[in-house]
Amino acid sequence: MKFSDMPYTRPDMEKIRAYSREILEKIQSAASAGEQAEAYLAYEAHSKEVNTLCSLAYVRHSIDTRDAFYAAENDYVDAISPELQELGQRINLALLGSSFRKELEERFGKLFFTNLEISIRCMKPEIMDLMQEENRLQSEYQKLYASAMVEWEGEKLPLPKLGAFKESADRAVRRAAYEAEGRWFDGHREELDSLFDKLVKVRTAQGKAMGYDNYLPLAYDRLGRNCYGEEKVAAFREQIARDMVPIVARVKEDQRRRIGVDKLRYYDDVLIFPDGNARPQGTSDDILAAGREMYRSLSPETAEFVDFLYDNELLDVLSKEGKAPGGYCTSFDAYKAPFIFSNFNGTSGDVDVLTHEAGHAFADYRAARKGYLSSLKSPTMEACEVHSMSMEFLTAPWHELFFGPQTRRYEVGHCADSLIFIPYGCMVDEFQHRMYERPELTPEERNRVWLELEAKYRPWIDFDNLPFYGRGAGWQRQLHIYLYPLYYIDYCMAQTVALQFWMASLRDRKDAWKRYLTFADAGGTKTFEELVAAAGLKVPYAPGCIREVGEEISQWLDENPL
Repeated sequence: MKFSDMPYTRPDMEKIRAYSREILEKIQSAASAGEQAEAYLAYEAHSKEVNTLCSLAYVRHSIDTRDAFYAAENDYVDAISPELQELGQRINLALLGSSFRKELEERFGKLFFTNLEISIRCMKPEIMDLMQEENRLQSEYQKLYASAMVEWEGEKLPLPKLGAFKESADRAVRRAAYEAEGRWFDGHREELDSLFDKLVKVRTAQGKAMGYDNYLPLAYDRLGRNCYGEEKVAAFREQIARDMVPIVARVKEDQRRRIGVDKLRYYDDVLIFPDGNARPQGTSDDILAAGREMYRSLSPETAEFVDFLYDNELLDVLSKEGKAPGGYCTSFDAYKAPFIFSNFNGTSGDVDVLTHEAGHAFADYRAARKGYLSSLKSPTMEACEVHSMSMEFLTAPWHELFFGPQTRRYEVGHCADSLIFIPYGCMVDEFQHRMYERPELTPEERNRVWLELEAKYRPWIDFDNLPFYGRGAGWQRQLHIYLYPLYYIDYCMAQTVALQFWMASLRDRKDAWKRYLTFADAGGTKTFEELVAAAGLKVPYAPGCIREVGEEISQWLDENPL
């Protein structure tokens, strides 16, 4: 079904409550594991319908945050989602306490029950009001960010449109673009500080209500992390600081010499080449057409997928006034349909959307057709990001469709960007850990922590007294810090695995694609560690992994100069 034809009606909570009670009673009174399983599968089907309606409200609201109808529906979904979660928990608790659990484990798998155990640690009825308040604050931040318009050469532009000017070959233009962005954030300083302070406090209150000292254990549970905890994440970050930062510093020094500046300033950070970074050729429509051709050529599996995506209007990628910032992939489970949302801005990032977000969409499309239970359709977040980040590299033979004679420049730049990103992502993660360890910090103290971490993870950065960035507030433009707490480290771990997939593809493309397809097709039936091991790769926090990956990529850069 086409996206525009998908019907929306507001989820009826009275009917949902009644149906949940009915299913709960069937599970509790069942005389066999089979009866319990059938009752749960019926609940699964019903939940897919409800979740699809919630996703439709969110997507249509983010496409145009000015639309009063879907703004109200999104607010409604924010308000009911904690109760939906609580109703689901009642079902989960009944399954966990089942006298037929052994038989159910044989049918659904042990990981299914491990995930259920994690899920019931994520909430209880007493924190529903706090969860609703968190949702409200997140929506308020998103609406504020979506409203951002900046003055640029006599016209008003949505914030994402500055992306192309930030990559200008003219240093003065780059600085002016960052200044324009910084002025908008400085103009909304009090709102941004207040929103984050409230979010930290409401999340901390939830963590304490669940019996923890702070929010962090609850955040890990909400991300479904089922094979590692804070200790392994901290060990991974320290590997990055020790083994990856020096490699990236060398890459940045090469960049400094290449673009011909005496010292890298923050507004030089994304300019990889002196005459400008690689840009996709043609219009947005040309890029979308090239994307379809790419996936039709990559494999029979991706050909089927991309036709489904395009024929059913399952992309909205053009930046426009009122549209929410950022990009994401979600799904409409009732239709087995993924959906890609983004904001094209005329940079290579437009192509990255068609590889990164389409990697998510492809994995969702495949898993939806495997018949997995909802909780086993997707793996944990870092594994989901492996789907997307690996696809960025596995599509390399077709990058010429987008970049033409600038293809080599794009590939070298993309490799460098992939390395450069990892320390930044670790900085975001450590910043969030420290914020929730010390929720009493003031806005100024939070900014000082950010600057301290800049020195640890990005010592080559000089902010040159830029507004907003110079005072250490640059973290406020990172959506994940407000909307998806502690999610960002997943990108870093995934990038480490994706780089391994890329190196494998350079050795044997057919074998690498087969291993990638196996990784994606497993959905969430294996843990992250199991998925990585099954692909013959190293888990990111394994001792020595980062040094090995970094050295291999550094060698590729040395062997592929422009």
